[in-house]
Amino acid sequence: MGLTIYPTALPRRRLLGTGLLSVGSLGMGLGLHPSANALTRAPLVFPKDAGAHPDFGTEWWYVTGFVNGVGSAPDAAPLFGFQVTFFRSRIAKTQGMQSQLAVRQLIFAHAALTDINGKKLWHDQRIARSSGAEPGQNPLDTASASEKDTGIVLRNWSLQRQGGDLQAMIEGADFSLALRLSASQPVLLQGDQGLSRKGPDPKQTSYYYSMPHLQVGGALVLKGKRHTVGAGSTAWLDHEWSNEMLPPDASGWDWIGINLLDGSALTAFRVRDKSGAAMWDGGSFRTKNKLFNFQRGEVVFQPLRLWKSALSRASYPVEWLVRTPADFYTVRAVLDDQELDSRASTGAIYWEGLCEVWDSNHRLVGRGYLEMTGYAAPIRL
Repeated sequence: MGLTIYPTALPRRRLLGTGLLSVGSLGMGLGLHPSANALTRAPLVFPKDAGAHPDFGTEWWYVTGFVNGVGSAPDAAPLFGFQVTFFRSRIAKTQGMQSQLAVRQLIFAHAALTDINGKKLWHDQRIARSSGAEPGQNPLDTASASEKDTGIVLRNWSLQRQGGDLQAMIEGADFSLALRLSASQPVLLQGDQGLSRKGPDPKQTSYYYSMPHLQVGGALVLKGKRHTVGAGSTAWLDHEWSNEMLPPDASGWDWIGINLLDGSALTAFRVRDKSGAAMWDGGSFRTKNKLFNFQRGEVVFQPLRLWKSALSRASYPVEWLVRTPADFYTVRAVLDDQELDSRASTGAIYWEGLCEVWDSNHRLVGRGYLEMTGYAAPIRL
């Protein structure tokens, strides 16, 4: 098959589940799906493991968060939610080529901004080729991902470590982000010390860590108006790399990553089959002193309220009861319409956006991001 390049990134768990792209988008002749074996637990070493792992088929760095206004109280309702995602995909059959023109990796990026007061989701995307060289080493590269530390560049979009902090720089058509992300907590290793199971087959695993409660500074611009980031703005970073697919009969998934107001961090997900039943689930809960990893069957997503998209006609649960060993949480979207439509490129329609979380005592206890896929159409594996 010939090479067809699409200018939009897929939602991140679809990327993880399909080796970045489906057969219909980047033919099997390119070897994007290397033989997958069960991964073994190995200590993650930083800062190196914050960088790229080019021998793995799929990798992503994913930042979500919210922005408060200047002068607002730290617990005030945010003005914006944001998402910055970079994806890397290995092209197996070009790895032995010596030419600087060889496309050994593809780098995708996706950014979104939820304007809460304006009740609108803005989003943009990029794609470029990479020879696999370190940033700045190959003048022909329009994108690169460092193996030494977090350092992904895609033309004028980037996520890089500078002076100990992460800097996210996005120049979109209608908005731009210039954000500084400062760690306030240690790295959170998901699953079994960073080895995260994604399905019933042991091969359906990934290396996966998170950085919750990142402190956010900087500024954003929306339609020409500049907004300085206020105190209390908070983000979450996920970094994951894998070779394996989700279960072949999976149709979609539901996922939350929540920064709780007391400093705790909550992750919960489920993978759905074609009937909508959970075929795998998991997550974690970390207090200031202890990490609890959820086991299969301990996480239950129960929809409470649906919103129907006028665009796709898909119905999404925008309010959930999520049962975990830590507590029963009510998860509510701050804006119903946070659906992203990329049918003109990848064909994916999915929902991802800012949400607020209440505990079983009906207290607001956190904010974070909710992702739902497979509601407009089943995942094409």
